[in-house]
Amino acid sequence: MNIKNIIEAALFAANGPLSIMEIQDLFLLEDRPDKHLVRKAIKDLKEDYSAKSIELVEVASGYRFQVKSEYSSWLARLWEEKPVKYSRALLETLAIIAYQQPATRGDIEEIRGVAVSTNIIRTLQERKWIRVIGHKEVPGRPALYATTKEFLDYFNLQTLADLPPLASLLEIDLSANQDLQLNLGDETPPIKTEPIQDEKESLSKPTTESIQ
Repeated sequence: MNIKNIIEAALFAANGPLSIMEIQDLFLLEDRPDKHLVRKAIKDLKEDYSAKSIELVEVASGYRFQVKSEYSSWLARLWEEKPVKYSRALLETLAIIAYQQPATRGDIEEIRGVAVSTNIIRTLQERKWIRVIGHKEVPGRPALYATTKEFLDYFNLQTLADLPPLASLLEIDLSANQDLQLNLGDETPPIKTEPIQDEKESLSKPTTESIQ
């Protein structure tokens, strides 16, 4: 039984990242490898693919294979649809939640200085990038929003500690004449999504290329 080959095949066949425990569950109880052997096999696989166009990475939900970001410009031609564009308002809202979580709509509005579109919050929730984790004990008990594992997976992050320094984001030119590109991870997100239709904000504010 070649554990490395089994793990390699499973990672290619899986619809999403696999955790160490999920990899162990691939085996019968009597053949179940311990975590040390699984991690050793994963390390060997990473080395095997280090010089290839595909890499094995760890994200919040586990391990997955993905194409290296330097090949994204060629692979983009495989799909006819245009790159996903998000409104500046949505990107700012997501960034505030990521760095200030847990955050209420009031917190976001105080930082941005404008009202938060209900459609933006709904869109972020539909993409499972944010979720309600509780309610603030103040009049009205507003929802507290935080990011999810799906958010971390999308941006190739293992934990929130892997987010880039906030100061590096503040250096981005937010003038109306330029697009805002928010780089939260080092790799091209492997997930494809459909274009977002925000409310009036998406018509009045500049849109941006897909978050990398």
